[in-house]
Amino acid sequence: MSPLFLLVPILLPIIGGFLLIPLRIPMGRDKLRNIYGEVIVCLTSITVWAAILWVRREPVELYSFTRGFSIDLKLDGPGMLFAGMISCMWPLVMLYAFDYMKETKRKNMFFAFYIMTYGVTLGVAFASNMTTMYVFYEMLTLVTVPLVAYYQDHDSMFAGRKYAAYTIGGAGLGFFAVVVATVFGDAGNFALGGSLGDIGGSRIMQVAFLFGFFGFGVKAALFPLHDWLPTASAAPTPVTALLHAVAVVNSGVFAVLRLSWYVYGPSYLLGTWPQQAALVCSIGTLVFAAGMAQKERHFKRRLAYSTVSNLSYMLFGILLMTPQGLEAGMLHMLFHGIIKMTLFLCAGAFMHVTGRNYIYEINGVGRRMPAVFVCYTLAALSLVGIPGFCGFISKWHLIMAGLDSDTLLGTVGSFALIIAAFLCAMYTLNVSIRAFFPMNHTDQFADRTGPFPAHVLMLIPIIVFCLVNIILGLHPQPVVHFMEWIIQGV
Repeated sequence: MSPLFLLVPILLPIIGGFLLIPLRIPMGRDKLRNIYGEVIVCLTSITVWAAILWVRREPVELYSFTRGFSIDLKLDGPGMLFAGMISCMWPLVMLYAFDYMKETKRKNMFFAFYIMTYGVTLGVAFASNMTTMYVFYEMLTLVTVPLVAYYQDHDSMFAGRKYAAYTIGGAGLGFFAVVVATVFGDAGNFALGGSLGDIGGSRIMQVAFLFGFFGFGVKAALFPLHDWLPTASAAPTPVTALLHAVAVVNSGVFAVLRLSWYVYGPSYLLGTWPQQAALVCSIGTLVFAAGMAQKERHFKRRLAYSTVSNLSYMLFGILLMTPQGLEAGMLHMLFHGIIKMTLFLCAGAFMHVTGRNYIYEINGVGRRMPAVFVCYTLAALSLVGIPGFCGFISKWHLIMAGLDSDTLLGTVGSFALIIAAFLCAMYTLNVSIRAFFPMNHTDQFADRTGPFPAHVLMLIPIIVFCLVNIILGLHPQPVVHFMEWIIQGV
C-alpha cells in the first residue's frame, strides 16, 4: 500500500471534526452527534491499523517549501507505537466523554476539536522529518487550547492562556533546533542512530539540541516549564485524561525521542555536556514532581504532578542514549499511558458523580463507588511498580538501563526512580486507603445511603484499561519484543 495512505487517518478526523462546528443539533438529540463522532473515531482507528499492517515503510513527500524544508510522511517503529497506542485509546475515551459532557453547553465545539486533535496527533506520529513534525506539533497546540479553556470560567481561561504561552514559547525554542538540523543535517530526516552525518561537534549543534530538548520538553512538562500541566486540570476530564496523560504530553516525549535518536544519535550525543545537562534536568524533574504530587490536595492536580514525574522517567531512559534505555523509555510511554488513563478516568468519575474535587473529600467513597476505586487501586499499584502489573515491567527496565549504562548519572537516575516510586506509593495509595478505610468520624458520605454508580459509558473504558494493565503486566513479552524490533530498526 502506498505511503500516501497515511493521509487518510490524518485528514479523516480533521475534516470530520471540522464539519461538526457549523452543525446545529437541537437539545435532546445528542445521540446523533455521539454516533457521528464515534463512527469518525473508529474509522480513523481502523485506517491507522490498516496503515500499520500494509503501508510501505518508505517516505513520501507531500509539499516542499524550499530546499530541505518539506512535508514528508513515513511510518516507522516509533510512529507505529505512538499511532497504535492512541488509536486504541481514543474510541474508548470518546465513550467516556459522551456521558461526562452530557449536561454541558457547546458540545459541538468540544467534540469538534476533540476529534480534530486525533488527526493532528497522528500527524506527529507519521512525520518523516523535523519540519513535518514541527508543523503538526504546533497545530496540536492550536486545536487543544479551546479544549483546555472549554468551561470559559476564570480558572479555565487562565489555564488556556498559560498552556498557550508555555507551549507556543517552547515551540519557538524548538524551531531553532528544526532549522539547524534541517540546514546542517540530512534535511532533518529521521533515521535510527541519527541523520546528521559527520559534521563534527560544533557548538551551535550542541546548543541547538538543548534548545530543542527544552522547547519540545515543554509539552513533556520538564521543570521549570511544567507549571501549565497541573493548571490545565481545570479542563474537562476527557481532556486531561487523553490529551494531558497521553496525546499532548507524549507528543513532547516523542519529539525529544526523534531529536535525540533519529536526528542527533548516540554517536553524536553520548558523553557530551548537552546529554548530561538533559539527563540532570530529567532526573531532577522526576523527583521534584513526585514530591509536589505528595503535597497536592486537589485530586486531578495530584495526578497531573504524577504525570510530570513519569514523563521524565521516559526522558531519562531515552537520554541514556543506550538501546536498553530507549527500549525502557518507550515501554514506559506505552504502559504509563494505560495506567494514567485509568487513574484520570477514575478521578473524573468520582468528581462527576459526587461533585467533589479534593483528596479529603474521598474519605469513605470507595464503598459507594467500588468498581471505580478498585480499578483506581489496581492502576495505582501498577504506577508504583508492584510486580504483576505493567508499570513494574517498564520501571524495572528503566532502573536496569540506568545501572547498565555504567555512568554516574545513570546510577543516580536509577536511585532517583526508586525514591520517586516510594513517593508514588504514598500519594496514590493514600487515596485508596481514604476511599475504603476512612478514619473514625471522617467518612464524607456517612449520611448517604446506597451506591453512587457511574454511568456504564464511563465504566467501560475504566474497566478495559484496568484489564489491559493486568494482562500486559502478566504477559508483556509481545510488547517487549516489539520494542526490541524498534531499537534494531526492523
